[in-house]
Amino acid sequence: MSQTGPGGKNNGGKALLLRSAEFRKGREAGWRELDDMVGRVEARGVAALSAAEVSRLPLLYRAAVSSLAVARNIVLDRNLLLYLENLSLRAYLAVYGPRSGLLERLGGFFRQDWPGSVRGLRRHLAVAALAMLAGLAAGWLLVASDMSYFHMLVPEGLAGSRGPGSSAEDLRGALFAPWPGVIDTFVVFANSLFRHNAMVGILCFGLGFALGVPTLVLLIYNGMTLGAFLALHASRGLNVDFIAWLSIHGVTELLAVLLCAAAGLAVAEKILFPGELPRLENLARHGRPAAGVVAGAVLMFFFAGLLEGGFRQLINNTPGRYAFALLTAAGWFWYFSRVGKRTAPGKGGGHGY
Repeated sequence: MSQTGPGGKNNGGKALLLRSAEFRKGREAGWRELDDMVGRVEARGVAALSAAEVSRLPLLYRAAVSSLAVARNIVLDRNLLLYLENLSLRAYLAVYGPRSGLLERLGGFFRQDWPGSVRGLRRHLAVAALAMLAGLAAGWLLVASDMSYFHMLVPEGLAGSRGPGSSAEDLRGALFAPWPGVIDTFVVFANSLFRHNAMVGILCFGLGFALGVPTLVLLIYNGMTLGAFLALHASRGLNVDFIAWLSIHGVTELLAVLLCAAAGLAVAEKILFPGELPRLENLARHGRPAAGVVAGAVLMFFFAGLLEGGFRQLINNTPGRYAFALLTAAGWFWYFSRVGKRTAPGKGGGHGY
């Protein structure tokens, strides 16, 4: 026979049920209303709510949190506690969480943040470009005066079979080699190029924390390597073809390197000249858009890897390569100069490094 007296299990269970039912009365309608609102916010964002519902949402959230605190104190059934904990957490994210989803935030990055941040780096881009051009001129002059400098400036893995001993036909064969197929180009070679180029770009940015000097040195060295290749092909009468071969991916790749270096130089500037703000606060304020520039540049490296890995050999003639490079350059110029540019009075187009 089961116990039914005071303190018995059945009476305790009935008391718990009665207490839970009494607690729900007058509150459950608000919970359900909040649950419905939060569900719509999760599915379609805050825009799914009316103006009156947006005003009511924080009130319902605070009421749910208050209900949860009371429920914990009077030790109601566990299912109710779990429901209120879950509802309170979801409502917190709906009230205080980000107002945009992942796709919307990515769209904002590409439509506004990235091109705006790049426009704010104009001065730093100019310095980075001058450093690379100085290296290119030095590399050209050294190799043009003495071909033995080629192997001093170009790593063996990058040079491949090309060098002072290569004939014009050897170099032409490399420039117009047949397309090796999908796997070798878009999977193996493009992946390797992407990893290498992304590492160089991130290194250019990271070295900015060392006051920017190593960043400039790295740019000059990369420019000297490029100048060595130009001098080698010029000596064989192939410079026009080589520049076309290079430009089909080089427009995107070199621009990405310069963007990473410019972001690193911007960081160096904020370390050296913090202005009125404390150095760390100034660096934190300007470091985020600089890091965003690098994140976008990594995507450019991926695109350049695809171009260098496969499309460069698919377009197997010099005029076609120049045409593609000009289209690419025009596309990047339009994107970084026009996209997301504000025209309202007093509104700048960049982040003002």
